[in-house]
Amino acid sequence: MQHARTKNYSFLSTLKHRINGGMVLMTMAVLAMIVANSPLGDAYQELWNYPVSLEIGSFNLFSHHGEPLTLMAFINDALMALFFFSVGLEIKREVMVGELSSPRKALLPIIAAFGGMAIPVLFYFIIASTQPESNGLAIPMATDIAFSLGVLSMFGKRVPISLKIFLTAFAVVDDIGGILVIAFFYTNDLAVGYLVASAVVLAILYLGNRLGVMHRIFYIGFGIVMWYFFLQSGIHCTIAGVIIAFIIPAKPNLRVTHYVNRIRESISKFPISDGDMAEDKIVLDSEQINELKSIEAASNRVISPLQSLENSMHGWVNYFIMPLFAFANAGVVLSGGVETMGTVALAVFFGLTAGKFIGLYAFTFLAIKLKIVNMPHGMNWRNLAGVALLGGIGFTVSLFIANLSFGHGHEDLLNQAKLGVLMGTLVAGLSGYFILKFTLPKEK
Repeated sequence: MQHARTKNYSFLSTLKHRINGGMVLMTMAVLAMIVANSPLGDAYQELWNYPVSLEIGSFNLFSHHGEPLTLMAFINDALMALFFFSVGLEIKREVMVGELSSPRKALLPIIAAFGGMAIPVLFYFIIASTQPESNGLAIPMATDIAFSLGVLSMFGKRVPISLKIFLTAFAVVDDIGGILVIAFFYTNDLAVGYLVASAVVLAILYLGNRLGVMHRIFYIGFGIVMWYFFLQSGIHCTIAGVIIAFIIPAKPNLRVTHYVNRIRESISKFPISDGDMAEDKIVLDSEQINELKSIEAASNRVISPLQSLENSMHGWVNYFIMPLFAFANAGVVLSGGVETMGTVALAVFFGLTAGKFIGLYAFTFLAIKLKIVNMPHGMNWRNLAGVALLGGIGFTVSLFIANLSFGHGHEDLLNQAKLGVLMGTLVAGLSGYFILKFTLPKEK
């Protein structure tokens, strides 16, 4: 029992950090649509064209080919690089010690995720196979972990832990698929010089990892330099965030057992209080001060840079970066014409709802029936259907890929794609909720 609790600790910790962030994200998406279709709509659209600069002399860090980034580009290229950095940290943790750390654990969510990526793309292609509409093939591939876990959390302890783990694991694999798609299919003309410079910085980071450099400032500083080189290189700069995350050291300098023994030694140098506050020492001697400083230094060494950064990033990502991204990108103008409910909107909608459900459910069904894997304890075909529907909650990465697909010269198609993402997310979330409401056990 103790082993099982330890095994699921990191997963449950992730849940606590992500669920409320999903609700904030949903609120900001609704607010964006309201503002975009209000009398403030023109000001809302104009706001994102405001130039952003961080100048050091004549050098502007937030610039692309000499031009300052707009506020929209700053959000999508700079802040979202931090989002993907956080995703990269999570993926690395899951691969090392989580639900993707062994073939036995990872096989079922990998198979399910493959179906959940391939079938939505097929649905999209059937509906929108001509250019330039087909540029958005990858939009319905992704699952938004924050939203989907937010819906699942509404059922509390009625949800079997295996169901939560399955959803989280295939959503992480979805993230990996989305990252690969962005890296290979959304690359512009390459600037070889900047790519070489990026490779040099990456080599420095890797060498620092191998030599045991644990200071976060080292990785953050060179990470910013690498992000800038990626921004100029033609490869989307958010990929730099993922690559840097994979380089962050995952092992602490000091083992927990040594840390605990060190604290015990330090405690012995302090007098035992008899409970009388008046007799407690207010002024510590130099030896006691040094012991306390030593404990503080050891505390920093017992937490790995990966865990430390992942923990500190959650608040910024969930309560600032993702809500700001949602507010900037979810402002669909509902003109009511054919241009809004067009081919792209329908392709994204059916990809997220029907495609995701069929892909996740069918590939899981085949894997279990062919005895490639076993049905996890606590899961059944009915609650699997509900989770497969929740897999159609795309949102964050789907909107991001929509911007990459249609953000340059195809504003009408971008508007359609955004509408398809929002409608598909809403229908998939509600459908999954009601299926789970009637299929999950009534008691805890």
